[in-house]
Amino acid sequence: MLFLNQFRNTGHTVSLAKAGDFTVDEMHTFEVGGADKTFRQIAGISNSYVAADDLEIGSGNKIPLWLFGLMY
Repeated sequence: MLFLNQFRNTGHTVSLAKAGDFTVDEMHTFEVGGADKTFRQIAGISNSYVAADDLEIGSGNKIPLWLFGLMY
């Protein structure tokens, strides 16, 4: 998975989250999914983001998944 590999290769600590998919550096929660992915699973969690595939431009806390490929 691109998201997980990119964070690990840059020295960040990635773990499975209780809500959402991943927690990065015990600080940021990410939910990974398609362009239609909503914030429902991470609602109410501070520092939470959706990393969405098939999305060209992000908005707010919804980030295009391809941008994480630039973390090298």
